[in-house]
Amino acid sequence: MKNKIKLILLFLSLIVSLLLAPSCTKQNPMYKSPCEDGDCNSTFQIVYKGQPINPNLDGSYDIEFDGLGYFQITGNNERMSGNYVEINDIPQIDTKYDTDYFITFDSLSFTVPTFSYLGWFNDNTLNTPIPIGNYSYTMTNLIASHPPYNIAGYQIPLNFCTTCPYAETIIGSHSKYTYEPTQNLFLDDEMIGDTINVFIQVDYNTTSGFGSQQVKNYTFQINVI
Repeated sequence: MKNKIKLILLFLSLIVSLLLAPSCTKQNPMYKSPCEDGDCNSTFQIVYKGQPINPNLDGSYDIEFDGLGYFQITGNNERMSGNYVEINDIPQIDTKYDTDYFITFDSLSFTVPTFSYLGWFNDNTLNTPIPIGNYSYTMTNLIASHPPYNIAGYQIPLNFCTTCPYAETIIGSHSKYTYEPTQNLFLDDEMIGDTINVFIQVDYNTTSGFGSQQVKNYTFQINVI
């Protein structure tokens, strides 16, 4: 009987020691930063007619319109760590573009008060009167009748459902799965004298539910002269 009790106690002590022993499992590296250097960062260059534009002292950029109907923003995204790169070295990055500058009625332009990517997409801006020509409209009015075009390269669909949960996924322009994103933005002589604010959001790690994500935002002020 005593031997049986000793055996039971020995078995229980073994279980307890296993439970209390420090784990030998290493922390899964996929939950660290998605970028090799820890902090994810991107750099961008404004380009017109194949020539890079240097910033002014205040950080803005002057583009002298010379007939070419677009300018470019070229980028360089941080390299991602191996856990966040698919086969064939395809990084899970989404570079998104937006501006505060819209065109409607084929040629009339207007700007909206916004300070970030899709920052105009909120109840206040959607229902704020916007002077266009001799009239005033709201974004809600325009979406229902004359869907405006954003010079970042997207048009808001006719009768766009602004309250639908998927709404933000079908507006804005994207350059996905690349370390060197490039986006063309519309430009014409009607924009001379105007100022454009360009908003870029870079999502590092777009795989839902996998590891960690970093989101970085950048703003550029463009003066068309």
